[in-house]
Amino acid sequence: QVQLVESGGGLVQAGGSLRLSCAASGRTFRSYVMGWFRQAPGKEREFVAAISWSYGSTYYADSVKGRFTVSGDNAKNTVYLQMNSLKPEDTALYYCAADRIWPMSITTVQAMDSYDYWGQGTRVTVSS
Repeated sequence: QVQLVESGGGLVQAGGSLRLSCAASGRTFRSYVMGWFRQAPGKEREFVAAISWSYGSTYYADSVKGRFTVSGDNAKNTVYLQMNSLKPEDTALYYCAADRIWPMSITTVQAMDSYDYWGQGTRVTVSS
């Protein structure tokens, strides 16, 4: 059974940094795309970033480009989201997601229905 467990959320001041982790278990993820999504209070869930385990390709939402970095550690089956220069509008519940996605493009990796497996989320609060 696939399990995704996020951690690393918390309260941080604007301009600060956090690193989120997503530990994956239950199968071999080498052919998977790992995505990060977020949902702010009263808003729909939105794509943040994604990484392909196989190709190392990374994808980002325009709102986080240049501030967030997604990376993975194959040996630990863990994906990270390094978040720098945080803004109050980054406040949200952050979710990790996983699935095989083909073809890979920003269109397919940013779509929530491309992913069957989801974590429970970790909360990020950025104060102004």
